[in-house]
Amino acid sequence: MFMTASEASSILLAVAMSVAAGLVGCFAVMRRMTLAADSISHVALPGIGLAIIFGISPILGATAMLLFGAILIWALETRTKIPTEAIIGVMFSVALAIGSMMASGEELIDALFGTTRELSGWEIAVGLAGSAAVAGFILKFKSELVVALVSPDVASTAGIDTTRLNLLFLLVFAFTVALGLRYLGVLLMGSLIIIPAVTARRLAHSLNEMLSISVGAAMFSTVTGTYIAGVLNRAAGPLIISIAGALFFMSLLRGTED
Repeated sequence: MFMTASEASSILLAVAMSVAAGLVGCFAVMRRMTLAADSISHVALPGIGLAIIFGISPILGATAMLLFGAILIWALETRTKIPTEAIIGVMFSVALAIGSMMASGEELIDALFGTTRELSGWEIAVGLAGSAAVAGFILKFKSELVVALVSPDVASTAGIDTTRLNLLFLLVFAFTVALGLRYLGVLLMGSLIIIPAVTARRLAHSLNEMLSISVGAAMFSTVTGTYIAGVLNRAAGPLIISIAGALFFMSLLRGTED
């Protein structure tokens, strides 16, 4: 059975999203944002609720709120020196409470777990362009991100503006979450960013290997999960994350990390 153009575009966008998630996830894991990745996705809920109220695309509302949340997290961290994960934890709780009051029923379920509705042309175009932009940022600035992570003092000496770099990474991270909300929803998108990266960290011996393995695991999970979901007529999100989790547990067979 041949796929329609719309179905092919949806799968292409899912693959592009998984590439972005795999790349961003590696640096999120190295920055010890493992739990924060799941929490920050919940910041999208108030944006989804507002979008529903005003009759606009929930994805637009979610993206705007995630980007605003990233800027607010960066500003609070810079001014107060409170750890990023602590600030995200507070915002997660507040956003979850507000978002739950603003959306209900089927709309809330779609926001939490994703939806299978057909993608519009602009969603496909923006998603592909956004995924390419995220991948381009990570590949272009990976050296700076590593140096800033290992030693902020060395990074400053080398002329790297770590404050600006941290802001850009948080914005890219938030945008990556937004790219996957359509497929995985608020509850599961953070998992696709983190699980393949944690798997790759166990198996890789270099940064480039880690990036490659993480992207491969994210793509395999997304494509396989989407296919099985179509065969079983089930939601793709839980299957995608289940496969990613299975890959992680298989990586444990390798033994302890070097």
